[in-house]
Amino acid sequence: MVEPPDWNPEEPLSNAFPPLKNDLILRAARGEETERAPVWVMRQAGRYLPEFRAVRAEHEFFEICRTPSLACEVTLQPIRRYLGLVDAAIIFSDILVVPQAMGMKVLMNPAPFFPAPLDTPADIARLREDVDVRKELGYVFAAITRTRHGLRGEVPLIGFCGAPWTLLAYMVEGGGSKTLQKAKTWLFRYPRESKALLARIANICVDFLVGQVDAGAQLLQVFDSWAGELSPDDFAEFALPPLRQIATSVRARLAEDRLPAVPLILFAKGANTPVYLSAAATADYDVLGLDWCVRPADVRTAAPNKALQGNLDPSRLYGGREAIEDGVRRMCATFRARDSPPKGWIANLGHGITPGVDPNDLRWFFECVHKYSVRSALP
Repeated sequence: MVEPPDWNPEEPLSNAFPPLKNDLILRAARGEETERAPVWVMRQAGRYLPEFRAVRAEHEFFEICRTPSLACEVTLQPIRRYLGLVDAAIIFSDILVVPQAMGMKVLMNPAPFFPAPLDTPADIARLREDVDVRKELGYVFAAITRTRHGLRGEVPLIGFCGAPWTLLAYMVEGGGSKTLQKAKTWLFRYPRESKALLARIANICVDFLVGQVDAGAQLLQVFDSWAGELSPDDFAEFALPPLRQIATSVRARLAEDRLPAVPLILFAKGANTPVYLSAAATADYDVLGLDWCVRPADVRTAAPNKALQGNLDPSRLYGGREAIEDGVRRMCATFRARDSPPKGWIANLGHGITPGVDPNDLRWFFECVHKYSVRSALP
């Protein structure tokens, strides 16, 4: 796998990409039953890899995000290591580049930290009125184009953004939180202002996602990491409308701009009850990502027309080869049940891979998915 020369902003790389050799994940995302489940993992390019830690030792986190050559290198690392085992790459970036584009300062120290969060709706005036996504986030687009060339067609490339509710929560909390007390207080105390800000964030996400497809992304995922922190009613009132807005607008813009109609994945962590799932099924996403606390059969009932993604507990990767194999075998049996209608399924973890995982144990996870996700391998 040979990477292209260093990206020069004055001489952008061509969008004439090498032909794709492996379209398994694209077919599964469109609802086709595939010969085996395609597999990738969230946070695939990240801290569990020694080669990533070597890059990180020399560069600040957001420096890597903002430098196309570095973002490309980090994105390609797991593809090189697991060539032939992993079926997609995901561009190295962060969901918090959108608040940065809106004018907020975000540090990684080592967790996300906003020195000046939004304390009241009056603070919204500090945000950029109009965000030129190509100007503010063009480095992500450059990294995507560069990475598509660097992949040489081995696997498709996934682009992504954070969901408006999750981004608003970070912008108000000033970082991570176990209770989201400040963010929820915003929703309940300032519902009108909250909905306006959520819609504003959604508009930026639409521009950002469409730009990623224009740059070469072949699938898109929206991460709503804190969806399950809202009650079903509050999810339906606050989080779901901007998610619908994103999906509907992205599809319309892609058609208008004559760009590929790429599959859309929604990962709403914790939104696992039939009420959540039925609501999420009304949004125009092709794939619903699942965490490890839900059974696929329950999702099939609530969202029968969606392809699925997931959902091994990431902590099982610490349990050794026998525990990993047992978990993958059971996961494959539930997603590939003979009495369920054939549906697209993308194998994944139920959340991002964590830093302490041995890369060899992740390799075993991939190998087990290859072995057990074939229908003929099931009892």
